[in-house]
Amino acid sequence: MAAVSETIVREYFELHGFLVRQPRKYAAPTKGEDEEFDFFVANPRPQPADSLLPAILTSADLSRITRAVVFVKGWHTETFSPAMLAQSPDMFRFVDAEIAKQTARFFGDERAVTRILIVPALPQNAEAREQSLEILRGKGIDTVIPFRTLLADLVAETEANRNYQKSDVLQVIRLLKNYDFLKGPQLELFKSPRNRARKGSSV
Repeated sequence: MAAVSETIVREYFELHGFLVRQPRKYAAPTKGEDEEFDFFVANPRPQPADSLLPAILTSADLSRITRAVVFVKGWHTETFSPAMLAQSPDMFRFVDAEIAKQTARFFGDERAVTRILIVPALPQNAEAREQSLEILRGKGIDTVIPFRTLLADLVAETEANRNYQKSDVLQVIRLLKNYDFLKGPQLELFKSPRNRARKGSSV
């Protein structure tokens, strides 16, 4: 699942014009997966930022990012609630000195980078969501992107009449569209369970 999640994230950033590099393609035997970041991303044509980035990024905000390190948490059955984060104190071992060292080596200088966390889901309740974001900020995360945002963009931009033979992810989305499993602007696949249940009960 980790490889699939990382592939989706890579496709998303490349879709939005970023240059993406994965620092390693092997599992380090002396470190857990939560101690590593997954990607460097660089925007060749960033737009000037006239305000701070929001805590939860949308695709429209990406143009304001110059460069970033990206952490991918593809736990697709989990909600990053305050309780879950509190019960997993070692889940985010983001070592400032090590990240700064690797970033400076990759980009050639020590200018600041944005730290982005890709999350499966955040709490729907506003207060709980803000508590989760506060915990993540305390761990060194600048902003998060929900997987729903990534998937919705990839689905919207993939054309059913194109052959994406160089991308397994886009090819699968193309096939789902071609056989009418994904269709229309409503993108039923990405509706919340609550909304789908409400629609079904009204028929």
